[in-house]
Amino acid sequence: MSTAKSDTISTRISKTLADRIISGAIEAGARLRQDHVAEEFGASHVPVREAFRLLESQGLVVSEPRRGVRVAGFTLEEVREVAEMRAALEALALRKAFPHMTKAILDTAEEANRAGDRARDVYAWEEANRTFHRIILAPCAMPRLLKAIDDLQVASARFLFSGWRAEWEAPTDRDHRAILDALRAGQADVAAAVLTRHVQTIGQKRPK
Repeated sequence: MSTAKSDTISTRISKTLADRIISGAIEAGARLRQDHVAEEFGASHVPVREAFRLLESQGLVVSEPRRGVRVAGFTLEEVREVAEMRAALEALALRKAFPHMTKAILDTAEEANRAGDRARDVYAWEEANRTFHRIILAPCAMPRLLKAIDDLQVASARFLFSGWRAEWEAPTDRDHRAILDALRAGQADVAAAVLTRHVQTIGQKRPK
């Protein structure tokens, strides 16, 4: 098996497992058995081990000597830590992205925000929300920074899903609109300040 092919399989496995963990389909504390995962995906143990390493780098699983891999839990302190880290890094990325912002980028972000308003469940809303953030931050063109933010957003999604159940309705995101208004007006500092406050609330929402 070539390295490139192995990477492709491991990425597919890690993404599928990440989606299950984030949505709560696989609960905190559950053990991920290498043999079972390899059999499900028709893969050897090499890409499965790499997939587990990718999940661990995202904070979704923990590896325990002689006990294998289990889905990581999280505490309120961890939720707050992720929110603070996201707030700092996303504000930095937005300031770096601002000089490269175009009307087309902002229009695309506006559509992502409208998709969130139309979402019928928390999963569709979270996807639209994450898309909005990626669109306005991507012009910073700093791959390592964006990768760190993406990993933190994965953690935020998991916190969000754990706090919402069946009773849910799509919120109208006034912060997103305020960020877009500030960016269109050329007010980078205002946009970054709103983004910082907005992200600090992620993971602290509860169902109505």
